[in-house]
Amino acid sequence: QVQLVESGGGLVQAGGSLRLSCAASRIIFTINDMGWYRQAPQKQRELVATITSGGSTNYADSVKDRFTISRDNAKNTVYLQMNSLKPEDTAVYYCTLTLYDMTYWGKGTLVTVSS
Repeated sequence: QVQLVESGGGLVQAGGSLRLSCAASRIIFTINDMGWYRQAPQKQRELVATITSGGSTNYADSVKDRFTISRDNAKNTVYLQMNSLKPEDTAVYYCTLTLYDMTYWGKGTLVTVSS
């Protein structure tokens, strides 16, 4: 099976930055779409950002102009650069990969933003 492992989460003060990474194994994802979701306490999981195999990106309104999704196909890795973090960004962040009709999920990494 496809395996996804997120890293880079942690505790940061409001206004700070973090970069999340997601490394895929058992697959070369050059042609696959990738994404990041998040789930905040007592809230439903929501889409944060996506990047297609061609490099086209989309973002949730709440993170536009603050977050940047990118991919390095040579390293089989997708990134989420998060700047100007707000307490509302506190959540578990999940990496996704779409292969044909299947979407695979990582286990998540926790991001906590203090005020």
